[in-house]
Amino acid sequence: MDDESLTVRYAEHAPVQRLVDLITYTAEGISLEFDRWDDPYISGPGLYVVVIAGTSIAEFADPMGTNRWPTGQCAIVTQDIDSFFETAEKVAKENDGAVIITVDGTVCKQMARLKDLSASEINALEIEGGFEYADWMGARHMSALDTSVRDEVVAAITLSEESGRVTRFQDGRYISSLRDELGGEWRAKE
Repeated sequence: MDDESLTVRYAEHAPVQRLVDLITYTAEGISLEFDRWDDPYISGPGLYVVVIAGTSIAEFADPMGTNRWPTGQCAIVTQDIDSFFETAEKVAKENDGAVIITVDGTVCKQMARLKDLSASEINALEIEGGFEYADWMGARHMSALDTSVRDEVVAAITLSEESGRVTRFQDGRYISSLRDELGGEWRAKE
């Protein structure tokens, strides 16, 4: 028996795919419900969610000050989807930092600042088509792209507070939809 047969591929695991879809649809719903994207003096809700398979991300994350996910309102994503949506919407409007969710749907209370990849880590990546940031990416999106290539990370999902764009990052690739394109089916690979 080889070690490869004992590897769990969470990104391909159906319950984890459903979890990532649910988080993505939640970000889309928050974007679609906010109706002031065109107001030049208003920032919309912003969200950064990372789904992890490992037991710790301490190696590449720091606590984001006092920013906390209210686990008293929603501790597990799939336990009450309406509660997850309402809590995510509140966090997207009031907090900063990444929300960390484990593959079983448990939401970590402490929000985090995720560290960028080093130049040597980027150079060591073997990603078809290369690894580069798009012109529209701000700090949250660049961080999500970096984070998505880490072994412990299954996916990262962002909601842009500037435009309402929702993006799913996996393995150094991403699928992004502008606000007027939201609501369709997401595919991890095209």
